[in-house]
Amino acid sequence: MALIHRTTMAPSKLELLGRWLPSRPWYSGPGRTEDLQRVGGFRLDDPAGAVGIEFLMVTDTGGAEPITYFVPLSYRDAEFGTDADALLGTAEHGVLGTRWIYDGTRDPVAVDRMVALLAGGARAQHATDSDTPDLSVLVAAAGLPARGSALVSAAENPVGTDITVAAGQLRVHRVLGRSEPVLRSGQVIAPWTAPDGATVRSVVLSELR
Repeated sequence: MALIHRTTMAPSKLELLGRWLPSRPWYSGPGRTEDLQRVGGFRLDDPAGAVGIEFLMVTDTGGAEPITYFVPLSYRDAEFGTDADALLGTAEHGVLGTRWIYDGTRDPVAVDRMVALLAGGARAQHATDSDTPDLSVLVAAAGLPARGSALVSAAENPVGTDITVAAGQLRVHRVLGRSEPVLRSGQVIAPWTAPDGATVRSVVLSELR
């Protein structure tokens, strides 16, 4: 289980997102850090303990209407070879030192764990409490392998990121709707807090068939 450190990070995650989000085809906001609010999220464990894996729900209030985005991130202690635009930047962690922060859809360890989550082979973990499963994250197992699968490619579109792995395909739903979904096979549903304080549940990951 990952140990959650209650400490500082500079620049903050929201500051890094404020710089990176405008480069994404599914993002439609003005790209101002002060308009971003963290409204939910969870984590996954890397069995090797080397890579931090976090999923953020972030609401952007800078446009005509607030829009909530789902952003998987990975944290590493060194740079690794991937697409240049997958790196959000580096940050100084108050305990762990310099961390390289990546778009999780381009990180093979993060993608492996997403596949495992979809297949019922991994459990969502609480965003801020160590060794605590997040029971609010609902999973209906897919046909993907429970031990995960190797990343082949990731393609962006106006609503999400479609990831091809050795055993199939999955979608990361980037723009979160407010309609209450019905959990179906091959889906992950997670809650977040709307601007009016209501709890909203959205599909965040799904298997593509």
